[in-house]
Amino acid sequence: MRFLFSLIFITFFVLSPSLVFALSWQESPELKPLFTELGIKEGTFVLYDVNENILKGYNKKRAETRFIPGSTYKIPNALIGLSVGAVKNVDEVLPYGGQPQPIKAWEHDMSLRDAIKMSNVPIYQELARRIGLINMWKLLDKLNFGNDEVLKPLMHRRKGLGVVAIDRFWLDGPLKISAVEQVEFLKRLALGELPVDKEIQQSVREILKLEQGENWALFGKTGAVDKYNPSLGWWVGWVEKEGRVYIFALNIDMLDNTYFERRISLGKNCLKKLGVLP
Repeated sequence: MRFLFSLIFITFFVLSPSLVFALSWQESPELKPLFTELGIKEGTFVLYDVNENILKGYNKKRAETRFIPGSTYKIPNALIGLSVGAVKNVDEVLPYGGQPQPIKAWEHDMSLRDAIKMSNVPIYQELARRIGLINMWKLLDKLNFGNDEVLKPLMHRRKGLGVVAIDRFWLDGPLKISAVEQVEFLKRLALGELPVDKEIQQSVREILKLEQGENWALFGKTGAVDKYNPSLGWWVGWVEKEGRVYIFALNIDMLDNTYFERRISLGKNCLKKLGVLP
C-alpha cells in the first residue's frame, strides 16, 4: 500500500504542469514604486524570462493567488472555438445577439479578430455557446488553464433548479487562474507548445499582437472582473525581442474607471524597468 501511494504521488508530481512549473522566484523591488506612482495600492506583476527560466516580479503571494480571469479567457476561448470548428477562422463574423450592451461599440456583429481588440464580450459568449459544455470542458482541461472549472450551478430563486452558465463562467467564476499560471499558459502559446493545432495557435497569436518596433513585438490581452470589491484588472501577454521571449501577467485592484488605462501603463512601465521594452 505504501508503495502504491508513493507511485501515485510520484506520478502526480511528474505529470502535474503546475508542479513542474515551480520555478524559482526573484523579487524585483524596483517595481514597487511603479505601482505607487500610478496610485495602485494592491497588485502584482510577473515576468517569465523563458531563456533564463526564472520568474521575476512584485508581490509573490498575490502572483500565486487565483482570481477569475475575465476577458483574458478570450485567449483559450478562441483556441477552443477554432479547434472544435465553432468558427472557421478568426475572420468569420459572429452575431452579438441584438441586445443593448454596456459598451456601444459591442453592439455589432464581428469576427474574433475584431472582437478581441475591443474585448467584445457578447461575441465571445456566442462563441462559447457554439462550443458547448462538453467540448469546452474537455479542451479546457487539456489546456490546463488555472483550475479548469467550467460548471457553476446557479440556483433558481423559486424552483431551486441548477443551470449551467456556459457563457459566464470566466466572468463570474468558478474558473480562476493566478498570474503565475497565466504566464505558464501563455509561454506554451507563445512557443506553440499547447495541445492544439499549430496553425490555430499561430492564428490566435496573430490577433493578440498589439505593437511592434525594430526587433521587438508586444502581444497582450486585458481583462476586468466586477465580482470583486474593488474590481480586478488583468493585463497578460508576452514580448518577442531579438530572438528571446518574455511572458508577463499583471493584475491590480481597480477603484474606478481610470484604472482600465492604468493596467497597461503599469505593465509597460514594469516591462521597461526590467529591460524588456525599449
